[in-house]
Amino acid sequence: MAFERITTDPDRMGGVPCIRDLRFPVTTVVAMVADGMTVAEILAEHPDLETDDMTESLRYAAVAVQERELPLRQPA
Repeated sequence: MAFERITTDPDRMGGVPCIRDLRFPVTTVVAMVADGMTVAEILAEHPDLETDDMTESLRYAAVAVQERELPLRQPA
């Protein structure tokens, strides 16, 4: 799957996936959503971001998690 709004550059932010070369990590967007912020609140706080950036960041995170085997705590 291609992501047009997500960029990685080993010389920028240590290669962390960012939104449109803005030095704004995808993980920051995901964390804000996880903390309960709405898209409107995030966009108001970060005017350089766009609605499509939010959507693609969440899609990117979902694909990244699908591609990894995550350790889960075993029931006691």
